[in-house]
This record gives sequence, C-alpha cells and structure tokens, in this order.
Amino acid sequence: MAERERRQTPPYGGVFVAHARIMDADDMARALRRMAHEVIERNHGLDQVVVVGLQTGGVPLAGRLADALEEIDGIRPPVGSLDVALHRDDIGLRPVVPEAATEIPVDLDNRIVVLVDDVLFTGRTIRAALDAACDFGRPRSIQLAVMVDRGHRELPIRPDYVGKNLPTRRDEVVDVHLEGVDLGVMQK
Repeated sequence: MAERERRQTPPYGGVFVAHARIMDADDMARALRRMAHEVIERNHGLDQVVVVGLQTGGVPLAGRLADALEEIDGIRPPVGSLDVALHRDDIGLRPVVPEAATEIPVDLDNRIVVLVDDVLFTGRTIRAALDAACDFGRPRSIQLAVMVDRGHRELPIRPDYVGKNLPTRRDEVVDVHLEGVDLGVMQK
C-alpha cells in the first residue's frame, strides 16, 4: 500500500497487520505477463502505447508491466509516472500530500495511455488520474490496468486489465508490494 494511504487511513499512523497472502511474487509475475499479453492484443502492438504508473503504488508495477511488454513484443513502450494529489476531489477533506514529481516522457496527443495502479477501490484516484493525464495532451484512449480490483466503487470506473479481482470488506486494506499482495487491517 502506498505510504500516503498508510498516513491517511484511520487510525492515523496505524500499523498494517496482514491476515492473508493473496498473491505471492510468482502470482504477480504471471498476472503482469497475462495483462501484458492483453495490452498487446487489444492495441494490436505497442506502437502508440505509453505506460503511466500512478504515484506511489502504480509506479513500480508500471515498470514491471513495461518489462513484460518488452519481453513479449520486443518493444519497450515509454514509461512515466503521474501524481494525482492536486487533482483529487477530496482536497479540503484530507491533507494533500504530493508524493513525487510527475514524469511523462512523451506528449500524450493521439497516444494510447495505459494507466497502472496497484489497487482499484472507490475509483476516485482514477478519476483524478484522468484529469491529470489530460494536462499532458489529448490521448486517443486511456486504459486502466490494476493489480487488484477490490470493488466498492463510488464512480462508474472499470479496469481494462486486472491482475486479481478480490472482493473485500470496506474496513480491510490491500497491500501490494514486490513480494506479493496481502489482505489485512490497520491497527493502532
């Protein structure tokens, strides 16, 4: 889970306690490889594809997805990162903490942008990402790849590529990291 979510999830400053390992590193690698095949198939190659990871959890996954795309197709698409903190609709309700600089390596005009995030929950981060991405051009299309879709959508947003559908309770927390995906809770 991104450090931003750790700080903002009550109890503030809590500790994540895992109850179950949902995916291990091998499961994640297989899911990323499957998603890479789906990206290539849907877009008929990678000529116009740009992979953009959302800060913070989506950035390492975007790099790994680009690695898988290159391994399969022989072409590594441009990879960028996007911080959506200033585009969120909850500014004023919780602290705005930009995590890292946005780096988009190419103009997004008429490109196919694959946004990558670790966990899809309410959809509000993705809504902010759609606004933020359009600051860098007018993409031909924007697609969404997530490692975990946990449901509980508040906005009509649906991912194009999913590593794992994981129905959860609202009070549960999903932690995606290099070693796998854990399900747990935040405790004081």
